[in-house]
Amino acid sequence: MVTARPSPGDLLVIDGGASVQFAGDRALTLRVVSVCDRPTYQGWVWLTGYVLNRRGNATAKREVYVQLAGLRPAPALATPTRGRQGLHLRSIR
Repeated sequence: MVTARPSPGDLLVIDGGASVQFAGDRALTLRVVSVCDRPTYQGWVWLTGYVLNRRGNATAKREVYVQLAGLRPAPALATPTRGRQGLHLRSIR
């Protein structure tokens, strides 16, 4: 569980604990780009970020409205990098 307000760069699991609209197979991994300061209901927040697939590639930009208490840090993902020999994967820590 995330105990503090997310920050840009955070990698989060957005699932049914954060909002019913992300329950089950609608869960996603989000790399936070920004956290909105506009007023909301207590304990809720608007996040903008990139949805990442299992390889760490961004597949869509999303704005989501979620409960802070339901957010979880995501496990490290492999991210694409380019080297001399083409595309390689490295792990984020």
